[in-house]
Amino acid sequence: MATSVLIVDDHPSFRASARMLLECEGFDVIGEAEDGMSGLEAVARLQPDVVLLDVQLPDINGFEVAARLTENGNSPAIVLTSSRDVEDLGFLAGRDGVRGFIPKSELSGSALEALL
Repeated sequence: MATSVLIVDDHPSFRASARMLLECEGFDVIGEAEDGMSGLEAVARLQPDVVLLDVQLPDINGFEVAARLTENGNSPAIVLTSSRDVEDLGFLAGRDGVRGFIPKSELSGSALEALL
């Protein structure tokens, strides 16, 4: 059974390319969301195995979304992504239940699998 993924990102072009790339590499992309609040709703509705979560969203940032998803202790695997470098974000692996970070330019099925 393929790993199910929800993509949460405010850029439609990135969501489309990430969907195509991950589906070609055997993942089951079961949904997309364009901001943090719709991402939270989609997680509750779809119950994905993995949330590919942009750090910079128009309403609430990815760190806050991750914190909300993990507060009950039963969350999907969360992998943050951004077009910015990890050093610019002050990101710490393991924070708020996050499995890791993949720069958007380096997204691949194998990079995602390595964090799961």
